[in-house]
Amino acid sequence: MTEKVYVRVRDVMTTDVKTIDGLATVREAIELMRRDSVSSLIINRRHEGDEFGIVVIDDIATKVVASNHSPDRTNVYEIMSKPVVTVDGDMDIRYAIRLLVQFGLSRALVLEASEPAGIVTLRDMVLRYIPPGQQEAAET
Repeated sequence: MTEKVYVRVRDVMTTDVKTIDGLATVREAIELMRRDSVSSLIINRRHEGDEFGIVVIDDIATKVVASNHSPDRTNVYEIMSKPVVTVDGDMDIRYAIRLLVQFGLSRALVLEASEPAGIVTLRDMVLRYIPPGQQEAAET
């Protein structure tokens, strides 16, 4: 009997998660994104019962730049999405792709033991996806 091979989210995720406090200014977020060459930041939880947030380049473009708001007077918490959609590192990327598509999102936070372990993007998962049964043909 052949065992089904699947790609886990953990195998595709980026492990270098950049975080920022929700009270930081958008200018600080832009500087961090520029310095670390990332397009999203995870917003830290304020307390144990809180949830993580996320801010992406699109949030800054639409909610700050295009709306003519000052990046120095706008805090990250004002433009972030919260709660962020999370997935488990053991999840099959096919299900993670379906989840992101269902919500119209491009990325999800990967949690392990309730803490950020990585970020997985739709792009990275789709580029790693090979339909079941076609794995062997792709490897030869």
